[in-house]
Amino acid sequence: MLKIDHLTKHYKDTVAVNDLSFEVKPGVVTGFLGPNGSGKSTTMRIILGLDHPNKGRATINGTNYADLKAPLREVGALLDAKAVHPGRTARNHLRALAASNQIKKSRVEEVLQFAGISSVANKKVGGFSLGMSQRLGIAAALLGDPQVLLFDEPVNGLDPEGIRWIREFFRSLANEGRTVFVSSHLMSEMAVSADQIIVIGRGKFITQGSVDDLTATAKGSVLVRSTDAQKLTTVLESLNGVVEGANDHALSVGGLTSDQIGHAAFDAGVTILELTPQRASLEEVFMDLTADAVEYGGSTLESTHHE
Repeated sequence: MLKIDHLTKHYKDTVAVNDLSFEVKPGVVTGFLGPNGSGKSTTMRIILGLDHPNKGRATINGTNYADLKAPLREVGALLDAKAVHPGRTARNHLRALAASNQIKKSRVEEVLQFAGISSVANKKVGGFSLGMSQRLGIAAALLGDPQVLLFDEPVNGLDPEGIRWIREFFRSLANEGRTVFVSSHLMSEMAVSADQIIVIGRGKFITQGSVDDLTATAKGSVLVRSTDAQKLTTVLESLNGVVEGANDHALSVGGLTSDQIGHAAFDAGVTILELTPQRASLEEVFMDLTADAVEYGGSTLESTHHE
């Protein structure tokens, strides 16, 4: 289990992590989400002893990373797939890691095969694509057969087959009772691969829960098809509904419940053909939760052409 306890980290005048606390439990895949600059990578670096907090602590099964006697046997991590000496072959890179933690050489061949890179094991890492480097990083994380695994943006550079493979890989690790902590900016991927989601923004904890929990409480929309979309639009907007689209008489309505829309249509003499609530996606929930925690925001571009 990972435990983050009132973690705070400053870089000069910048607060990267701000009194952050949460737990990552074994047996589930936990997604770690936040906008750019939210403190995700800093938190992971502190867990692995690569950065030191100003306050608080991050522990792995109750122990600081620096105090682990054989780190690779207890924690596996992939933070930066390209952080490998480019002149080394994949096999020699893994053998060096294995030797430093008293891991048998045969394990190197096992993880090379598992990660699907046995055929390029004798090639220099400097010539690897990002996807191949990610697979090598995964092999390194698995080298000591650890119970706790951390991955920062692990699907970067992977093709669709590789993404599906890593999704099944995470699931198998969790099913074995391991702690699996995955940082990603891909909402769609986290929605299908994570059991639990932790959301932070500007270094602070925002919320935690399952995908179903997070989306169930969010405001979704209602898909409406009727015999008179234009008339219904006017009626619903008068009730402060947010109405979009009118293709094939179909409307997407926000701000009103299905019951409210149905009653309004009946009173206006409009026949409803379909009334289907649409649950908000994880991406919509994330954007709503982190709206005030985005470091770099954009505004709408206005046309410079004036008629």
